[in-house]
Amino acid sequence: MARGHESETMDEVVWDVSKLKGKDLLAYRRAVQAVFQDPYSSLSPRMRVGEIISEPLEAQGIHSKETISGRVGEALELVGLNPAHRRLFPHEFSGGQRQRIAIARAIATNARLIILDEPVSALDVSIRAQIMTLLEELQQRLGMSYLFIGHDLATVTHISHQIAVMYLGKIVEMGESQDLSLNPRHPYTKALFAAALPSFPDDPRDDLVVTGEVPSALNPPSGCRFHPRCPVVMARCSEQTPDLIQIGETRQAACFLYDGSSDGLGVGAAVGTGS
Repeated sequence: MARGHESETMDEVVWDVSKLKGKDLLAYRRAVQAVFQDPYSSLSPRMRVGEIISEPLEAQGIHSKETISGRVGEALELVGLNPAHRRLFPHEFSGGQRQRIAIARAIATNARLIILDEPVSALDVSIRAQIMTLLEELQQRLGMSYLFIGHDLATVTHISHQIAVMYLGKIVEMGESQDLSLNPRHPYTKALFAAALPSFPDDPRDDLVVTGEVPSALNPPSGCRFHPRCPVVMARCSEQTPDLIQIGETRQAACFLYDGSSDGLGVGAAVGTGS
């Protein structure tokens, strides 16, 4: 499901993406764009930068050359590139610049939601901070939302307002970014943050070890999908699938430790959303 606006003046609508057709599908595509992980494979080497950025505009029915040229130039300026670069090919840019082009392509359509699929993982460490800063500046300036997909917990925590932690395609915990990262509740979330490097070497860390292999996503375990590797597994975990239940005001977790039937004394690819 996706939320969005068909226009600036209309009330919020809810889309079942799998059933969209015709005008509704076009409205969804206008409102939602994506920036992919690898800037070296997500940009066509046979197209100039201007063509890459203008392609989604033309696909959405914008055919005025003047309008397209203005949108392309504005998008390039917003991501810190010279509008004159529109005549160059992707191979003439560095990895960080290519990702800026990919971001320009996404924002050129005035998208309200941009899906960021690990947008900095393929970049040098020195470039990652620049792209993250750019994304934050664009969000403040344009007022759009991000669905940020990543495995780098520090990056996800930094850019997100809300975090949803997934295991084998199921959300196991959701909550406000800083609260969830400082006080994870689900055993899998605890294991993720225990394995991550601390911000400061002297910070205390949970000693939580998860054993076993990750099961196949095509044939997931019955019940809770994390139960074969969970350090606090209970008998019911292999038979019943836990629902997301409310824990406090801002946290949800899919774990039987918190459904009231246990004492809750056990140890309690992240997706972040910024809006």
